[in-house]
Amino acid sequence: MIEKQVKGSFKGLIPFIVFIIVYLGTGIVLHFQGVELAFYQLPGPVAATVGVLAAFLIFKGKIEDKFVTFLQGCGHQDIITMCIIYLLAGAFASVSKAMGGVDSTVNFGITYIPPHYIAVGLFIIGAFISTATGTSVGAIVALGPIAVGLGEKSGIPMPLILASVMGGAMFGDNLSVISDTTIAATKTQGVAMRDKFRINLFIAAPAAILTLALLFIFGKPDVVPQALAHDYTLIKILPYIFVLVMALIGINVFVVLASGVILSGIIGLIYGNFTLLEFGKEIYNGFTGMNEIFLLSMLTGGMALMVTKEGGVQWVIEKIQNMVVGKKSAKFGIGMLVALTDIAVANNTVAIIVNGEIAKQLSGKYDVDLRESAAILDIFSCIAQGAIPYGAQMLILLGFTNNGVSPAQLIPLLWYQMLLGVFTIGYIMVPKVSNLVLNFINKNTVSKKIEETPDFE
Repeated sequence: MIEKQVKGSFKGLIPFIVFIIVYLGTGIVLHFQGVELAFYQLPGPVAATVGVLAAFLIFKGKIEDKFVTFLQGCGHQDIITMCIIYLLAGAFASVSKAMGGVDSTVNFGITYIPPHYIAVGLFIIGAFISTATGTSVGAIVALGPIAVGLGEKSGIPMPLILASVMGGAMFGDNLSVISDTTIAATKTQGVAMRDKFRINLFIAAPAAILTLALLFIFGKPDVVPQALAHDYTLIKILPYIFVLVMALIGINVFVVLASGVILSGIIGLIYGNFTLLEFGKEIYNGFTGMNEIFLLSMLTGGMALMVTKEGGVQWVIEKIQNMVVGKKSAKFGIGMLVALTDIAVANNTVAIIVNGEIAKQLSGKYDVDLRESAAILDIFSCIAQGAIPYGAQMLILLGFTNNGVSPAQLIPLLWYQMLLGVFTIGYIMVPKVSNLVLNFINKNTVSKKIEETPDFE
């Protein structure tokens, strides 16, 4: 966002620090008061507003100039693009769920899980639901109660059952083209979702395959439960597949999501899941469901530009430079920044938004491909989010067991998150692998552009 180089200043970073302290501090206080989901009681936009007010109070200059800078940040093309995608993604998720897409997906998977491979099947179903809907929390809410019931009947240790659901949910959260983490990572770095997905999948697929192997070996039930059959409609799963395929082909994300909303709406109208008026209301429900992340993105966008102009981002970069000696350490620096931020605020999307500009500037300085920085931002934030005991995913999942499983029992079994971290580190440490993946993406991108070029002869 800033073209000219500014002098680094710790003072410039204070608004971000205020934002994190307010967000984190409130969660800690409420946690010790015994409030459920303590870290999610204070809406992110409120904490961000406190940070913005801090910027207006401590930064020098005319109030009018500071306000102009703030509005420029709020209205930056990348921020507005990100916000509109959030709205469309919310609409798609809401309409698809209302027409029975989530229920059909879960029921289809449960019906065809081989009873011997419950843990493996739960990971796969969780991964598909999360990838299709763009939310790990949604996947956990939909699948969690069923998983607990299957675990109780099968004799498989409940922590392993829950770990398989958590792993699958975080797999999809990290990779989904409509996940708010993917949207934030790609838009803050200015890269195409398809390219980030390819790099991300190259790293995540081996981790997922090894996780499935471990679940296959250690997740065999003592008692094979009776196969469960549930009602499902295959056509109601179609919109999720449609959106995923179209996005990966490279169709404009606005067209993909709008088409997905329409397709889900048509299916819902045909099956009588809602009327035309109710269809419109579901679209709006999807919009309102994204209000918090929409407002948070705008407010932090404005705050980020003020912080950047004041030298806060440059100050962080200068300090990181003491540890960064090249491209590899720059990638590790980006990953550690976003992971530590997520541990602090317990929200992977917030962590990405806060560190997006820093990651972009670090990438430019140390020649890190922005598609890689987008993938690293998303991966490290999801690893942290999928493991912290006070994260929404962990709290909701453990809540289905009625305090029967503790985070200490579950965390050592989060094999997918651990393996994802290992493969990401390996990707960073072996430049030949990184170059191979980027060359593959570049070759296919160039080929696609040549195919799309009209012939005027």
